[in-house]
Amino acid sequence: MKSKQTNRLINEKSPYLLQHAYNPVDWFAWGDEAFQKAEDENKPIFLSIGYSTCHWCHVMEHESFEDEEVAKQMNDTFVSIKVDREERPDIDSIYMSICQALTGAGGWPLTVIMTPDKKPFFTGTYFPKESNYGRVGMLELIPRIKELWLTKKEDLLQSAEEIAESVKQSVQSYLGDDLTVDVLTKAFKQFSERFDEEYGGFGSSPKFPSPHNLTFLLRYFLRTKEEKPLRMVIKTLFAMKRGGIYDQVGFGFHRYSTDRQWLLPHFEKMLYDQAMLTIAYTEAYQLTQDPFLKETVYEILSYVQRDLTDPNGGFYSAEDADSEGEEGKFYLWRKEEIKEILGAEHELFCDIFSIKEEGNFVDPFKGGTLTGENIPHLTISLEEFAEKNEIDFETLQEFVMLAKEKLFIVRKERVHPHKDDKILVDWNGLMITAFAKAGAVFNEESFIQSAEKSAAFILDKMKREDYSLLHRYRDNESAFEGTAEDYSFFIWGLIELYQSTFEISYLSEAIKFQEYFDKHFLDEEYGGYFINSDIGEELIVRKKDLYDGAIPSSNSIAFLNLIELSRLTGKSYYENRARMLERTFSDEVNSMASAYTQFLSSVDYLRSKSFEIVLVEGNDKSESKKFIDAINSMFIPYKVVLVKNEASEKVLDEIAPFTINMKSVDDKTTVYVCVDYSCSLPVNTVEEMVRLLQD
Repeated sequence: MKSKQTNRLINEKSPYLLQHAYNPVDWFAWGDEAFQKAEDENKPIFLSIGYSTCHWCHVMEHESFEDEEVAKQMNDTFVSIKVDREERPDIDSIYMSICQALTGAGGWPLTVIMTPDKKPFFTGTYFPKESNYGRVGMLELIPRIKELWLTKKEDLLQSAEEIAESVKQSVQSYLGDDLTVDVLTKAFKQFSERFDEEYGGFGSSPKFPSPHNLTFLLRYFLRTKEEKPLRMVIKTLFAMKRGGIYDQVGFGFHRYSTDRQWLLPHFEKMLYDQAMLTIAYTEAYQLTQDPFLKETVYEILSYVQRDLTDPNGGFYSAEDADSEGEEGKFYLWRKEEIKEILGAEHELFCDIFSIKEEGNFVDPFKGGTLTGENIPHLTISLEEFAEKNEIDFETLQEFVMLAKEKLFIVRKERVHPHKDDKILVDWNGLMITAFAKAGAVFNEESFIQSAEKSAAFILDKMKREDYSLLHRYRDNESAFEGTAEDYSFFIWGLIELYQSTFEISYLSEAIKFQEYFDKHFLDEEYGGYFINSDIGEELIVRKKDLYDGAIPSSNSIAFLNLIELSRLTGKSYYENRARMLERTFSDEVNSMASAYTQFLSSVDYLRSKSFEIVLVEGNDKSESKKFIDAINSMFIPYKVVLVKNEASEKVLDEIAPFTINMKSVDDKTTVYVCVDYSCSLPVNTVEEMVRLLQD
């Protein structure tokens, strides 16, 4: 039961911090006031990091932080600080890496107990109120820490110093050797060994989408023409879309599957998953032209436009897994309920989507037994179902679409999961990239408009005059210094927006943000980008992120941006930085190649045939669209396109001086296809251009 009395978190903007504003715990937000209080009162810090749509964060809050007995002990022993990991990814990254190093595991809620000077001596994740199943409870943990702080404080301080020093040693940089293409094969073999031939994906459970693994494999297929990498990708994309990890009624992907079959998801929906999966399905469509993949892209993006888009254009962060205190309740169906909605046709729908009287949802919190509730999913494709049951496929498609619409209307009346409506630059950058790519490939103006509106929102609300970024916007407030992910992901979005609209201002803005990023985040001596800037808050260590986990790392996307900017501008210093960045992380990448697939895609970029395509418009402006459509229809991941016309020529000559002498021939749309800055003779027909790109 939440208290009516508030703590100081009531003045925050973060949905996560506001969720804890009624706790009896005397919470502070991260800041000098809390650390000074800890120093003055000789207390350790209890740091709790989570996010608003995190299921186990809700559980720990309900069990412990809402509990008067636990709160009394916490207030007596600690100065307690709450951090929203999505507002302060820099803080989260540092302490999560420490937790993983100390305990061998990590996750949220992240619990860190540390000295007033931010140095940790104890870490963990979820702690129940009382000890059970070998997991220490808060009522046992807090007195232990208090006793140690009072009786062995020097030992704790020494331990904290050693941990802090170890962290500093672990992030020290040095330059390794260039990587070879062997690392690409090494990564492929690691995926090949873990591939689930029956259900798609990699390993057993849990299974995360990790779309950048799939886009890497598409590029590996292009490099080798081996059948298996493409088969692994297509099998996985189809299995995920048919599974319970996909919201069959309202669209969009849940965060991950708890089982091997992609049936039982962790039900929260994250903006970044929608973005990265859109990119994977779009690229797979370019290779295969399979309409199922296109349909998936349209559904994902319709969900984002409908449920995760702010009226002013920015994209919201996430939707919770829980509603009415239960995970997944919003998404589950009883067969009887479907019968009431669909009437006589309900049996066909239930057969298609594996809806059973006894249910197919096994709730681990209810003894692991069937609950009578169902997650709609397909065990075979709709085409296979139609053939097996001798139903016309188009008729079946129409039936399914109408049935889903009826269920969706009913579901809208349910209590919805909490929506985290803060707008983050980095995740918006990913979504801008996705909308722009899909808009270009599918020639869909509404997708490009969504990307443009988000970019306009960020440029208006979250950019300062010096091209520094603020990380989070909510409730009319922009706050927190931008991190490396904000710059790298937003620059990526701007580059892709230029590639889909050829509005030169997007490329100009990308270059200016890259200048700021290089000035304040780049390690000039050893390459790569630090998480936080050289003028931001000083934390216990300044580290660089590389691991391509749920989303790509800032350095992996920065690597791609540098290569693309070098190709777009013809200026070598971008590529020099990219090559230095590769050497910065080469040993780490070599050690476990499959953990760095977004990074490896750029390694491949530097070692593959890549194209700079310059299109000069002629008198007939409509002609250029035919060329652009032909380019977008092909899967050519290692290419950039520049369009030169009256509106862009002056700026383009400055940004990309290698294009100065490229002119229209005979006043017709003219294309120059360049490979590593060496350009072909100009061509005037789509057929000639395509031949050069396929050569």
